[in-house]
Amino acid sequence: MAAVFSGFIVIWLIIGAGFLIGRFGLLGAESRVVLSRVAFFVASPCLLFTTVADASLHEVLGPQFLIAALGAFATLIVGLLLNRLIAARRTGGERMIGGMSSSLVNSANLGFPIAAYVLGDVAFAAPIVMFQLALYTPVYVIAMDWLTGGQSSRARVRPAPRTAVLRSIGQSLMNPMIIGAILGVVFSWQDWSFPGPVRESIETVAGASIPLMLLSFGLSLVGSRPLDKKAGRRRDVALSSLLKLVLHPTLAWVFAHLVFGLDGHDLLAAVVMASLPSAQNVLVSAIRYETGEVIARDTVLVTTVLAIPAMIGVSALLM
Repeated sequence: MAAVFSGFIVIWLIIGAGFLIGRFGLLGAESRVVLSRVAFFVASPCLLFTTVADASLHEVLGPQFLIAALGAFATLIVGLLLNRLIAARRTGGERMIGGMSSSLVNSANLGFPIAAYVLGDVAFAAPIVMFQLALYTPVYVIAMDWLTGGQSSRARVRPAPRTAVLRSIGQSLMNPMIIGAILGVVFSWQDWSFPGPVRESIETVAGASIPLMLLSFGLSLVGSRPLDKKAGRRRDVALSSLLKLVLHPTLAWVFAHLVFGLDGHDLLAAVVMASLPSAQNVLVSAIRYETGEVIARDTVLVTTVLAIPAMIGVSALLM
């Protein structure tokens, strides 16, 4: 248990350093964007590649992958149903954003660090990253295209389902994280490896991923003001945050323990990964489709603040 708490302390210290860097403007106004883009486009794909390439396919696409999928989609369905009852006047796009906020986790910025420092193995983050990039992302892109007509202020004609599917698949395949993951799967499957200097270069860049993600995460907290009365949508945010922090990890425990029979560290990993805060990609999608921005932004902020204390509680219960 001491190792778990030590891992959380390391994470908070690096996030705190990022916050202070942003608070005092040490790296300039664009520092968060620059660090995030370097982490997303360069370092994280390298980390995902080395992680998947060194793991067996059963570890990456086995029970943890299925638990992530079942837990996320079950939470999404519950979120959509409750949003329909509680917020009947919301548009379909807003309800979808609310459901995504409760079920899409921050697997990159916090998933890798939590897996590395708290669970002791970054490989625990690989299945949920693979699920969200390869399966969940195409699903929600297709759904948002259908519900909003592509982009509310620019396109009122809904794309044909086939067009939306092909576009979503194309976008997913161009994602650098997907490229890194696919290459990792191929290398693991074929038992390939790069020559020593090339592999060392990739591993060195991969090593920068987690510090960059945590620093950029701390930078993103500067100036955040969730639940502004003027913005409204407090009820929607409260619902999405509750589902994300309580229902999602609970369903992960149900599927992991009662369906797949996991216990011990594997059970802890499944629940902790489901306890991660809402993904910033939800806000990106809300901005792109011009709907549900307040819900996405505030849910990301609320769950980001509360997720690590919640994970500490979950860890204490399961260990």
